[in-house]
Amino acid sequence: MAIAFNVDRLASIRTPFYFYDTNILRQTLDAINTETQKHDNYFVHYAVKANTNPKILQVIREAGLGIDCVSGGEIEQVLKAGFPANKIVFAGVGKSDWEIELGLDKGILCFNVESIPELEVINEIAARKGKVATVCFRINPNVGAHTHANITTGLAENKFGIDMQDMEHVIRLAQQMQNVQFKGLHFHIGSQILEMDDFIALAHRINDLQDQLEAAGIQLDIINVGGGLGVDYQNPQANPIPNFKDFFAVYQQHLKLRPHQTLHFELGRAIVAQCGALIAKVLYVKENAIKKFAIVDAGMTDLIRPALYDAHHRIINLTSTATKEDAYDVVGPICESSDVFDKDIPLPKTRRGDLLAILSAGAYGEIMASGYNCRPLPVGYTIEDLA
Repeated sequence: MAIAFNVDRLASIRTPFYFYDTNILRQTLDAINTETQKHDNYFVHYAVKANTNPKILQVIREAGLGIDCVSGGEIEQVLKAGFPANKIVFAGVGKSDWEIELGLDKGILCFNVESIPELEVINEIAARKGKVATVCFRINPNVGAHTHANITTGLAENKFGIDMQDMEHVIRLAQQMQNVQFKGLHFHIGSQILEMDDFIALAHRINDLQDQLEAAGIQLDIINVGGGLGVDYQNPQANPIPNFKDFFAVYQQHLKLRPHQTLHFELGRAIVAQCGALIAKVLYVKENAIKKFAIVDAGMTDLIRPALYDAHHRIINLTSTATKEDAYDVVGPICESSDVFDKDIPLPKTRRGDLLAILSAGAYGEIMASGYNCRPLPVGYTIEDLA
C-alpha cells in the first residue's frame, strides 16, 4: 500500500506542509506488533525524537508502544499525549538536572545512563528526593554500522555510551549506591541500517558481554538493543513497510536472552518515515546553459536532512500530466547553497504552480524544522484532516 495523495485537497492548503497517511502508519505498527507478539518479553519503545506530531503520537499510543525520550521536553510531550510514565525510557548523553528530576517525579521506567558523572548526579538527585532511580548503562560496543558517518553511534570514537572495558567497574559503582537500582544494558549502533549483519554483530557482542558479567556474578534483567532499522528511501511507494520480520528474527536467532530477561527496542525512523511527505509548490522553473532548476517554496528549514546528511528523498510531481521527463535540480528559497533537495532528478515537465511531494519525510522532518530566514514552521496534516 503506497501513501495516498488526494491532490484536490492538498492543493487547497497553503504550502509547504507535511502530510501524513496514518493508514500507512497503522499498517507499520500492525507489522511490528505481529512480530513482537510472538515473544512475551519483547517491548518496543517509539523513539519520539523522530516525530512528535500529536496526531502521530496518538496513533502510536493506541498501538500500545512505549516511548524512548532524549530530553525532558520529550517526556513532557509524550505524557501530554497520554503515554504512561512506566513505559518511558530516558536516554541522552547530556541530561540536565531538571530533566532527571522530571523523570524521577513522573516515575519513568528507566534512565539509560551514559557516564559515571551522570550516574553520580542521578544518585544525588534521587537521594535528595528520597527516590530510587532505575538505571541501565549504555555501553559503546564498538560495532560499526553501514550507514552515514553522522548517524553512527556505536564506535569508540563516538560521544555516546560507556566503554566496554569500564562496564564492570561502572556496574559495581552503581551497586554500591543507595538511590539507584541497576537493571541492565543499553546499546544503539546507529540509524538507517539496512544490513542485518550489523545487528547480528551487535547480538554477538552482547552475548560476549553477558558471559563476562555472569562470570563476575552480575545478572541483567533488561537488554535494550536500541533501534537503527532503516527504510527504503529509493522506492518508498513500493516498500512502505520496513523489514521487521528479519530485524526481530536477528535477535531471536542470535541473541542468547536469559529466560527472566526482557528485550527492549527503540525504533523511530522505521515507524514513521514512510507515512509522511513534505508537500511543496513550484514557484519558478529557471534554466541556464547546463541546468534546469525547480525552485519550490519548501526549503532546508522545512526538511534539513538533504543538507545535513546528503540524504536522498524520492520526489514526485503530483500535478503534472506531461509524459515527457526532464532533469531538474529541486531547490528551495533559503539563502544557502546547501538548500537543495536533489540534483538532476527526472520529473515530468514541471511548471510554476505544480505540487511536488518529497517522500519518506515522516521521520526527522517536521520535528527538525527551524525558523531560519524568519520562515514559519510547517504545519502537519493527517489523511483524516483532509477527508
